[in-house]
Amino acid sequence: MTSMPTARHSRLAALGVHLPPAAVPTRDLVAQVAGAPGTPVERATGVAERRWADRSPEAAEDSYGLALKAAHDALRVSSYGAADLDVVISASITRVKDGEHLYVEPSFGRMLAEELGAHSALTFDVSNACAGVMTGVYLLDRLIRTGMVRNGMVVSGEQVTRVAETAAAEMGPSYDPQFASLSVGDSAVAVILDESQDEADRIHYIDMMTSAAYAELCQAGPSDRSRGLAMHTDNRTMQKADRMRLWPEFLGDILAKEGRTLQDEKFDYIIQHQVSASVVANMNSVGEETFGTAMPASLSVLEEFGNTATTSHFLTLARHLRAGTAARGKRYLLVPAASGLILGAMSATITHLGV
Repeated sequence: MTSMPTARHSRLAALGVHLPPAAVPTRDLVAQVAGAPGTPVERATGVAERRWADRSPEAAEDSYGLALKAAHDALRVSSYGAADLDVVISASITRVKDGEHLYVEPSFGRMLAEELGAHSALTFDVSNACAGVMTGVYLLDRLIRTGMVRNGMVVSGEQVTRVAETAAAEMGPSYDPQFASLSVGDSAVAVILDESQDEADRIHYIDMMTSAAYAELCQAGPSDRSRGLAMHTDNRTMQKADRMRLWPEFLGDILAKEGRTLQDEKFDYIIQHQVSASVVANMNSVGEETFGTAMPASLSVLEEFGNTATTSHFLTLARHLRAGTAARGKRYLLVPAASGLILGAMSATITHLGV
């Protein structure tokens, strides 16, 4: 009798981070908002400060430069060299390189791979709002599961404080759709995946869904009032109960197909997208209400770094693992959420992740 082939799984093998050294307190940013002085950003969002990239070309802290530094950091804690990588996926929203140039082509993934020395790697970019890195991980997981590749890197550098700068210059005294822009921060992450050989070190599942249903609620692009980049967000509509319920309903559907419940998963930690302290609390509260059980310990870095767009989940994971405030050998639930509407869930047991 021929035995069935063992199903492949991926794992998180290495995780690199880079943060610009300059920290800007929220009170200092609010002081620049001439049209609405005293805007209660810290009280409303829980963000006390954020990292702010140096815009000078020599600092190499544009989107590309930040991503490159995170990629080097991931390789530093990995068993792989750049030449060993089969895939390099770039997932940045902001695509700034060479100071002030916004790039569409050539691919950031291609340029990063070449500079790192991953000359034979398959390369491409993904663009899926703040769920970009999670989308890259989703795709790389599938490539590893099918046996098409052995390993790969997903990398993103975000110079997103450009929208905060625009908001500070343009906001008015009444409720303003640029308010959420004052909560963002710059950062970069790079995550390396390879094939799992051990159930205690594995991505058990990752699934995502994208719909245009809520696309108009958060949009970014060139400002129509200045030369800056602007982000306009309808926070009130985005945080309505029906939208908040979508993530636990989506996860519930995944589990129901396997005849499982949230309690069966025995998650130790949950990482929500780092939008604001109130939104994270609300997301967890809705999860408890939907599943009828307490949520796992919720990990966050909002107070120190703000909303770092595509990098938020893996920046949170890296900071807590490095600080010892999250443990190895435990099961993590990562919940992406982004404009689009984009939502999903990733379940992983993390034991030997290099950070």
